[in-house]
Amino acid sequence: MVLNPFNVFVFDLFIISAIIITAYTCNFYYLTYLSIKRKVNHTTIEMGTPTITIQLPIYNEKYVAKRLVDAVCAMDYPKDKMVIMVLDDSDDDTVDLLFDVVNTYKKQGFQIEHIRRGTRKGYKAGALKYAMEITDTEFVAIFDADFIPPNWFLKKAIPHFVKSNIGLVQCRWGHVNENYSAITQAQALSLDFHFLIEQKAKSNSNLFMNFNGTAGIWRTDCISDAGGWHTATLVEDLDLSYRAQMKGWKCLFLPNIVVNAELPAQMNAAKRQQFRWAKGSIQCAIKLLTDIALKRKISIEAKIQAFVQLTRHIVYPLMLIQFLTLPVLLASNMNLYLVSFIPSLTIATYLAMGPGAYIMIIQSMYHKSWKSKVKILPALLVYNAGMSVNNSVAVFDAIFGKKNEFLRTPKYGIVTKKDNWKGKSYNLPFTKTTLLEIFFGVYGLMGILISIFSNNPVFAPIIGLQTVGFFYISFMSLSHTSFKRNKSLNISALTKKEKMEKRTYQLAMIGVFGIIVFGAFMSINGYHSDVYPLDRIRGNLDGIIGSADPESIKIHLTAIKQDLAIVMEKLPESKNPVWVFPTESTNFLRIDRDVDNMLVTAQTLTTVSSDSAAFQTGMTNIGERSLSIRQNIMDATPYLFVSISNIIFSTMWIAAILGIFAILKRKKDQLNTFDEVPGV
Repeated sequence: MVLNPFNVFVFDLFIISAIIITAYTCNFYYLTYLSIKRKVNHTTIEMGTPTITIQLPIYNEKYVAKRLVDAVCAMDYPKDKMVIMVLDDSDDDTVDLLFDVVNTYKKQGFQIEHIRRGTRKGYKAGALKYAMEITDTEFVAIFDADFIPPNWFLKKAIPHFVKSNIGLVQCRWGHVNENYSAITQAQALSLDFHFLIEQKAKSNSNLFMNFNGTAGIWRTDCISDAGGWHTATLVEDLDLSYRAQMKGWKCLFLPNIVVNAELPAQMNAAKRQQFRWAKGSIQCAIKLLTDIALKRKISIEAKIQAFVQLTRHIVYPLMLIQFLTLPVLLASNMNLYLVSFIPSLTIATYLAMGPGAYIMIIQSMYHKSWKSKVKILPALLVYNAGMSVNNSVAVFDAIFGKKNEFLRTPKYGIVTKKDNWKGKSYNLPFTKTTLLEIFFGVYGLMGILISIFSNNPVFAPIIGLQTVGFFYISFMSLSHTSFKRNKSLNISALTKKEKMEKRTYQLAMIGVFGIIVFGAFMSINGYHSDVYPLDRIRGNLDGIIGSADPESIKIHLTAIKQDLAIVMEKLPESKNPVWVFPTESTNFLRIDRDVDNMLVTAQTLTTVSSDSAAFQTGMTNIGERSLSIRQNIMDATPYLFVSISNIIFSTMWIAAILGIFAILKRKKDQLNTFDEVPGV
């Protein structure tokens, strides 16, 4: 089969992406092996009660800030050995709340300070850096606002600093609201994979592991020796822990010490958190990988695992590349099966490498409770697939050096299913990334149709999983965009202008859904009118190639003529879909003439004896022409997806949604302004 350069390029992209994704996947399975086989009994030593500072970086967390301070002050540890620093950079009523809480505990004899820098410079890393300048204890524990450390935490964690070169102990995250929704269940399972597989394997194998930003204890000398907190990346925790290990410090993960935390319940908050982690890790890769590669005292395995961890988020752009290229290759009739005569082996391999392997991993992680966790796996697969757009944008942000802004993940004090985050402060609107998710979802619907009509239905579930993910994430992003007013507000008190602004916002939301539905309809309709006729032509050509009956061939050729007429009607005057560097192989005028000649030949053969040499020559000629036209149709198919009309329509479609985005943002800001007016 002779392939045109475009198909070759797309095929190469697809294969390269598949190889890299497979490599990262296999590495995760290798870490799973290490986490199971290399078991380490973490020894402890009686250390008495060394001095420790507990640092609590907080920014606008009025729903959980008091809960955190209460939990820390309830710790079973001598008050004279424990210093508590509430690092409050807030600019809302969290400040007054914490002021009262801190003063209450001060009166009870706690060494607790409410520290206000007067600036957010450096964000969380800046607050921690500032705190280290006034810290003089042997150890430093850090808890984010949404964590609830148990009262025994310090007494169980500190004894693990057995050796003087242990600079950090990281404890496992628990999930206080894991069963709140499918979103929180998917996040919980994903985080458990990270802690119980990756962190456990690396801690037990002397590989580089990372501090997770909270629920850990540092040796103060380790922070100082590693260069302190840096503000150059969005993941100061990952940055510092890697620099510490490059200096020779050891980091331990303690899976049996669990600190509960609140998972983001709002989709837009979860996306913000994922975005920050993805962008930050790539920033650390750019910052640290050269030094890690050149450091002689670091083992080859540690260097490889450091590279994998810091760059693993590039898998998300590669997933999108595969998602975009797969329908094009299927439309071009490329053979993508592992074994051409056993298509089922392809889907079996996908299942074995993905869900099948993960089920075995879940069994090893949860033991007796594994069955309940397996039920969450489909939700996690959909969640991760849908998040690929959000995280890909983060990766490119990091690569192109877009300016950092540490956007915190808001929490609402959600613990039980009865708790509600809607109507509270800090609710996040959907972002422009949602537009891309919708685009990929619509594209996925086309891809499913292509896989079916190109006789490759085995790929429909693969495309379908990501398509469902894109639509799910975008739908939840839109539905979780809530700007509800205070429930105590008398709606009748709204001014006429306010009501108009609210109505405009609601109409804009309806407009977004309308454009999405219209775009999906036009995409399906476009496929049916532009590409599906080519699929039918290929089917009829296959029928001609396998036939020895001139009458049957005439029927196939007549059907081909009808479909060619449909396709040519929408082509430019040249009747060539390739509008950049067109060739004769994709000229539909020539293809139409060839079909006419084949019809004449078939008609002639109906009057010729099937045993004659002339009949055999004519049938051979028709077969060769059919193969040639079939290849020509395959070459032309991808270009119908990128026709001028499709590009214009897509541009107008995206522009319409962007326009509504602008309206939504303006009206949302005006609604929020109304809410902030005193007395409203």
